[in-house]
Amino acid sequence: MAIHDPMTPTFRLTGPGGTSYAIYVEEPKGLKPGGSAPAIAWMDGDMLFEPAVRTYRKLEAAREIGPVFMIGVGYGVKFGKPGNERLRDYTPSHIATEERSGQADAFHTFLVSTLWPELTKRYPIDSHVRGLAGHSLGSLLVLYGLFQTKPFFNRFMASAPSIWWDDRAILKRAAQLQAEGVALPSRLHLSSGADDTESMTGDLVLMERQLAIHPFPRLEVASTRFVDRDHYNVIPEATEAGLKFVLG
Repeated sequence: MAIHDPMTPTFRLTGPGGTSYAIYVEEPKGLKPGGSAPAIAWMDGDMLFEPAVRTYRKLEAAREIGPVFMIGVGYGVKFGKPGNERLRDYTPSHIATEERSGQADAFHTFLVSTLWPELTKRYPIDSHVRGLAGHSLGSLLVLYGLFQTKPFFNRFMASAPSIWWDDRAILKRAAQLQAEGVALPSRLHLSSGADDTESMTGDLVLMERQLAIHPFPRLEVASTRFVDRDHYNVIPEATEAGLKFVLG
């Protein structure tokens, strides 16, 4: 089964602001007739879907994980090109220096209320395991999806998350839920390259400490640093470790 060309979406869906989202789907080869499998949605699908699928197929062939529907969510154009709205969609709050930022809530609603029902119509998806994965700014959206009063998703992979956004507002959001005693019945895999910037690795330490000192009930957390990897070349290792943990 071929990995899809990043510029050839499986289908498209209209979402916030009239944006036409490119949805890429890789169906599992090991799914038995009449069976179902969980799905994981990858942010920045135009760039990350292909390497994520490549890693998944290796793990599935080695029987290290079971069948999974791999879902890439993108725009049909890569980062920095007109029509790519990741800065708008992945940021939970608006900052003055980025006019189009702060629409993560609308995008998260699109994932939950538009994308997931469409996926369940088209494919035999297991409703009990719903995953969200990303890298960098996409991981900020992943953490936003986790830090909800009642999260829709329950498997999270956050590689090199952009915790720095808006003076680390995501840590404050988590702290508010911790103070309220909210339970998050989920699995979270955090990761970064050991050679990422001090800001990225330092902020990740802050999150790890916060989750360790005030753990959320029912939230399983694992965090990994990858030696000799930076912000850009860590993605294969982060994907492999994340898939093993959240689906193990």
